This record gives sequence, structure tokens and C-alpha cells, in this order.
Amino acid sequence: MAIQKNMDPKKCPMPVQDPQIRRTNFNEVALGYTYEMAVNEAKRCLNCKNKPCRTACPVQIDIPAFIERVANEDMEGAYRIISQSSSLPAVCGRVCPQETQCESKCVRGIKGEPVGIGRLERFVADYHREHCTEKPEMPVPNGHKVAVIGAGPSGLTAAGDLAKLGYKVTVYEALHLAGGVLVYGIPEFRLPKIIVQKEIDNLKAIGVDIETNMVIGKVLTIDELFEMGNEAVYIGSGAGLPRFMNIPGESLKGVYSANEYLTRINLMKAYKEGSKTPIKHSKKVAVVGGGNVAMDAARSAKRMGAEEVYIVYRRGMQELPARKEEVEHAEEEGIIFKTLTNPVEVLGDENGNVCGMKCVEMELGEPDESGRRRPVVKEGSEFVLDVDTMIMSIGTSPNPLIRSTTPGLETNKHGCIVTDGDDGLTTREGVYAGGDAVTGAATVILAMGAGKAAAKAIDKYIKEKN
Repeated sequence: MAIQKNMDPKKCPMPVQDPQIRRTNFNEVALGYTYEMAVNEAKRCLNCKNKPCRTACPVQIDIPAFIERVANEDMEGAYRIISQSSSLPAVCGRVCPQETQCESKCVRGIKGEPVGIGRLERFVADYHREHCTEKPEMPVPNGHKVAVIGAGPSGLTAAGDLAKLGYKVTVYEALHLAGGVLVYGIPEFRLPKIIVQKEIDNLKAIGVDIETNMVIGKVLTIDELFEMGNEAVYIGSGAGLPRFMNIPGESLKGVYSANEYLTRINLMKAYKEGSKTPIKHSKKVAVVGGGNVAMDAARSAKRMGAEEVYIVYRRGMQELPARKEEVEHAEEEGIIFKTLTNPVEVLGDENGNVCGMKCVEMELGEPDESGRRRPVVKEGSEFVLDVDTMIMSIGTSPNPLIRSTTPGLETNKHGCIVTDGDDGLTTREGVYAGGDAVTGAATVILAMGAGKAAAKAIDKYIKEKN
């Protein structure tokens, strides 16, 4: 029987915690669709013949097919379709910027709002986690070994795809917990860590081994990984080295990188009552930057008890690189946006603590090489922002440890690993790389797409070699 389509021009709204309540806790902000909401939203999909949404998905999920299953109330069938392409569906449903990828190509978006693809992916993954008791089927071993460096989204995706093809995959993670940016960077209120752990457990169930506290370049080198019988190595070690502005006062007490601040809160649980993780409980916080990480840091600072939290960004609101939803949530939670503003000095008191931030106002000039209008200083606009904490969120670059211990591995001037084309092949035979280690800081889904492409290339390389 044909499904009765839902021609409502607007997508079903996502239920969320009240802003006044959620800014005092670290519980997930978005509450997720109910069963009825999911089925009703799925019926908005026209099941287009050309599937433009699928071509815009970095991991090539068959989006119309899984949504059709939801519309027919076959949630496990929908999950099977998603999991053929994605090893982390519950994660992607929460943090993937669907609005600039799959949903941006949705035909329903031409005369209304696109189908809530990300919300449906999240619903399906959560439904499977809550209702399915069957263990994943173990793939048939093919007798070949591959090492993966980094248990973040890129490394986990490559590991999952290779394990499904029968490879014996070992993932080497520098931290004491697998997940990469999913556990140390993205806050609990956006991505609960129990969700991440369940996705990792699913990978372990199909044979992926994960060794933590393994700093490649120090404990083991890439050459030693080959000596251990691995026929290929995938580097998905991310970009965890924070950048600073090199302005006076950045060494004062109370200046954090966003990486450090979020790691203390997320991975080391500083937000929990009685936590022994040292962190400053600030009253007035300035977060410098305008991306998703800046929003995460600012919203975390508010939840840690700060009375005033500022986003300080040198361009305007229209140029903010953060997801629209994250900006809206931050505004609802009382984050103050000081756009067209740039810090020039961090001020300190007699004890070496931050006591203010000297800033200048900016105005937008001609476009730069990226196409965005270049911010220029407005003459005579200097002022002091009253803050006791400054969090720098202006980007990250890869840690130099791997490149410095791997002869023949070429990197560019930013420290990113150089690869040939889309398959992730580096300048070392049998060594592939992807995600932030190659591109610099980017999105979770793009890192996953790189891991997926590299896994396919590694499989071809090993088959041709043997």
C-alpha cells in the first residue's frame, strides 16, 4: 500500500530542554523525536529518483531508502541501511552539519524546509540501541592485518570498514579512552558519551581491537607497526595542537586553549560535583573564535557557573562559521556575541591572573582569498572587556610527533600530512592518512568520509600486492 505523503512545508520541530534549565546542566539539549514524530517526518520525503541528498553525504548513506523504511515503521531495516555506510550513526545524527550537506540538496527545501535527515538518522540509531539485543555478525577473517592510528571519527570509520571486509584491525589511541574529539572535544550536552561508547562497543563486537595510551611516534613508530605484520597503516590522529594569537598576556593564569578547557570538562569530567580535575570556576569569560568549538566552550563555561560569557569574533554574525543551530542555542542560553571585535592584549593583575582583555573594534573591508570580507581595525576603537578568563578557539593543527618520527612522510607548511588525491595515500608506501591530520580542523563527517575512502583504497592496495 502506498504511503500517504506528508506535504507540510516545515519539518517536525526537535523537542529541546528549556534554555533557562539546560544552561545549568550538562544533559543533552535536543531530546530527540518520538516514534510518531519520526514516522510523520519520514513521510515528507519524496523518495527522489536521482537521490541528490545521497550524493551530498560524505559517507554516501542511501538516505531515501532508510527514510522509506522509517515511513513504513521498519526501524531495524532503516538501521541496516545506515550501518552499511556509517559506523557512527548515532554520532552523525547529532553533530553532522546536515544543513550544509544532505539537507541542502533536499528537493523539499526548494519551497519549504528540507526533510530532517539528521534527526531521522539519530532516531533510527537510538531506536536500535534501545530495542535491539542481537549482537553484530562477526566478519570472516581474510588473514591480513592493518594498523589505525587514532580512535577518533576518521580512525574508527576506517577501522570499521576494514573489519567488515575481514581485516584484523588494531587501533592505537594516545589517550586513555577511545573516541578522539567525540569524547574530549564535543560536550555532553551535544553528544552524550554513553552514545559514543556504544558505537565503539559495536566496532569491538566485529573484531576491532583498540589499544589506548599508545602514543605513536613515542611508544611505537610507524616502521615498527609494519614490522609487527601490518600490511598498511592509516593515520587518523586528528589535529590536537591548539593555535594562539601571540598577543601580550597569553601566558597569564586564566588563559586556556579551547582544547584544554573542553578536555578538562568532557574527558576529565570537571563538570561533575566533587571532581578533582583542576579548572577555573570563572565569573566572566571571553571565548575568542566563531566556530562550533567556540560555541561548545562558551556554552560549557555558562554551565560551569560563569555569569557572563562572551563570544569575541572579528567578523560579523553573518560570517560566523559555527552551525546555525549552535549559534541559536548559544543565544538562547544567554551567551553574549561581541562580533566585529578582536583582542590585542590580555591584561593581568599583580598575581599574574587575567583581569581583562584589551580589544579593538573591526569593520569589514574587501574580500580576501577565501571570499570573505577581510576585517580591518576601526581607528580609535580600543576598549577593555572585563573578564577573568580567556579561551582561545581559533583553530588547531596536527601534532608534529608522527611526522617527526616517520622518514619519508611529507607534510605541508601547516604540519598537515600530504596525500595524493581522495584515497588518502601519503608519500610513504602503504601509509594512508585522512581527517584533520590532513585537512586541519574540520567536521566529524568529513573525517569519517576520509576514513571510508582510505579503507577502500587500503583494501585495493593489499589485494593488488597479494
